[in-house]
Amino acid sequence: MDMSRWVVIYPVYINSKKTLAEGRRISTSKACENPTVVEIGDCCQYLKLPCAIELDKVYSRDNMQRGRVRVQLKREDESLVNPAVPSRKVLMMRVAELVGKLQSRHRKPEPTASTSGSAAPAGKSGKGGKKKR
Repeated sequence: MDMSRWVVIYPVYINSKKTLAEGRRISTSKACENPTVVEIGDCCQYLKLPCAIELDKVYSRDNMQRGRVRVQLKREDESLVNPAVPSRKVLMMRVAELVGKLQSRHRKPEPTASTSGSAAPAGKSGKGGKKKR
C-alpha cells in the first residue's frame, strides 16, 4: 500500500487556538480546541477512512507538537473511500466537528482534596493589610 499519496493532517490544521500564520487551515468557528493525533485518528476510523498515525513527525512551524495522521481519501483506481468525504478540506471540517463531540473531552474533572475544604487558606484571618504596632 502506497501511503505517500494519502492526505496528511497535522493537529495544528484544525486547532482553534492557532492563527492562520501558525498553520490553521479552517475557520475558528469550525475548528476545535487543541486536538491530539490520537483523537484525529479515532475520528478517521469513525468515518471509515484508513489512517496511519505517525508519532515521529513534526510540523515545521511548531516543533513542540509531535505527530501527524495520514488518511486515505482515494483508492488506487481514484474512487473515493468514503463518498461523504470527497476532499481534504471537508475531511478537516468533519474531523474537527467529531473531535469536539468526543466523550473523552466532556468528562467532568474529579474534585480534589484541596478544593473540597474551606474557601480561605489555613492560617489567615481578617482583612489583611498592614498590622498596627
